[in-house]
Amino acid sequence: MTYETILYATTDGVARITLNRPERMNSFTQKMHEELRDALARLAADGARVLVITGAGRGFCAGQDLNDRAVAPGQAVDLGESVEKNYAPLVKAIRALPIPVIAAVNGVAAGAGCNFALACDLVIASESANLLQPFCKLGLIPDTGGSYFLPRLVGTQRAMGLALLGDKIPARRAAELGLIWECVADDAFAAHIDALAMQLAAGPTLGYARTKQAIYASPNNSLDAQLALEGAYMRECGFSEDYREGVAAFKEKRAPKFQGR
Repeated sequence: MTYETILYATTDGVARITLNRPERMNSFTQKMHEELRDALARLAADGARVLVITGAGRGFCAGQDLNDRAVAPGQAVDLGESVEKNYAPLVKAIRALPIPVIAAVNGVAAGAGCNFALACDLVIASESANLLQPFCKLGLIPDTGGSYFLPRLVGTQRAMGLALLGDKIPARRAAELGLIWECVADDAFAAHIDALAMQLAAGPTLGYARTKQAIYASPNNSLDAQLALEGAYMRECGFSEDYREGVAAFKEKRAPKFQGR
C-alpha cells in the first residue's frame, strides 16, 4: 500500500509510524485507519522489535476529523459504528503487538488521539505538549479505550475530572498524575525518543512480549491466576536464547547481545 496519511519506516529493528496530516493536526480519517491497519500488519515481516508512533508538525493527533464524516449540523450519525469499525480494532491491534510501543507525543493529543497514545506501552511527551479529553464538549464519552485507560492510570476521581471537565493537561502535569511515563524538554525530545527506541530494539523481545501480556492481564486475574501465568511465562523465557545470553553476559561482566529469541 502507498500511504497518503501516514509515514512508515523500519531501520535496525525500530519501526516508526508518523501520523502525517499536519494541516489537520493529524486527525483521524477513514483513510488513515486503513493505512494504520496495513502498517501494523507489516511490523513482524519487517523485523520490527520496537514501534514508535508520533505526529508530523506541531501536533500528535487531534482525534477524529469531523470533516471526514461530512455530517451536516444537527444530522444524526452512528458513532458506535465508527468505534466498532475503526477505533476498537485499532486499540486492540496496538495492545496485541508483541513488541514495545512508544507514543512520542510531540504536541497536542486530544480525544481519540489522546487515548490512542494511552493505548501504547510507554507514553513520552514533549514539554510543550498537552493532553485532553474534549468529548464532553460534544456531548460524548471518552472512546478509543479512554473510559478503560483513564481510571486504571490515574484513579476514578482524576479520570472523572479529565472526562467531565475536558480541561487541557500540560505534559508535565500529565506525568505528575501518572497519565504518561515522562515529560521531556522540547530540545531533547527527539534524541531521547531515538535513544529509548534503540535501547528497546536491542532488548529481549520475547521477554518484553511476555512482560506486556502479564501486566495487561493482571487487573482481571486473581493472585493465583497471575502467579500461574508468571510461572508459564518464566518457563518459556527460561528456555530462550536471550535468557542464556543474559546469564552469560552477567557472569562475564559485559553488555548482553540479545537477538530477540
